[in-house]
Amino acid sequence: MPERLILVHGFTQTGRSWAPLLPALAGHFDVMTPDLPGHGTRPDVQVGIEEAARLLGDECGRGTYVGYSLGGRVALRLALDRPDLVQRLVLVSAGAGVEDDDDRAARRDADEALAAALEDEGVDAFLEEWLAQPLFATLPPERAGLEARRENTAAGLASSLRLAGQGSMEPMWRRLLDLHVPVLVVAGELDETYCLQAVHLGGWMGEVASLALVPMAGHACHLEQPERFVKLLLAFLGEGGRGDHEGHEH
Repeated sequence: MPERLILVHGFTQTGRSWAPLLPALAGHFDVMTPDLPGHGTRPDVQVGIEEAARLLGDECGRGTYVGYSLGGRVALRLALDRPDLVQRLVLVSAGAGVEDDDDRAARRDADEALAAALEDEGVDAFLEEWLAQPLFATLPPERAGLEARRENTAAGLASSLRLAGQGSMEPMWRRLLDLHVPVLVVAGELDETYCLQAVHLGGWMGEVASLALVPMAGHACHLEQPERFVKLLLAFLGEGGRGDHEGHEH
């Protein structure tokens, strides 16, 4: 029986957004690509990170969880709340929340403004603005997966921002010491913000964590450089969760 691999997408994406990576992974694993609350087939499921993690674990069960951005925060919360379900954890361009109260309040206000814009403009116009951010400057349009993103609804995405955005979630940094499963923390080397987040995560997690940077990639490093990302992932998983990885390890 192949090991179960659960791929958890980011904000504005769906489970279908992992399609470019599936041919290289399906032969090795039993791959699941669930839709997060507020996304894809679940626009009416409107919950915060804690409940999103519970629903994810109930649906997908025990396995290795690979979470990108929002999906990384949900997978991390699952690993902390239900360590029996998470054999290994891969966090891609993800953090553990905003620890400072004032900064978190400011982020909550920013998320509310984005949610209101989504409801006012609609999904297509919002996606155009969302993907025009510097965060995605190195993501080629043909790799952005617009078709899958357009399956989302304005109401569903707005609820995700309000309930599961970094402004509303409980920071998890101080709980990272409780992680005892192997963790691979990945960022694109051109994404300065999340390279720093990766180092911060690794510092809190200690010896269970390995850090790796995907060369010539930004925030959506798994889509920008899918072959390099898959090599990193397979090397990590093939070695029981630790060891040297293709790319830059730190």
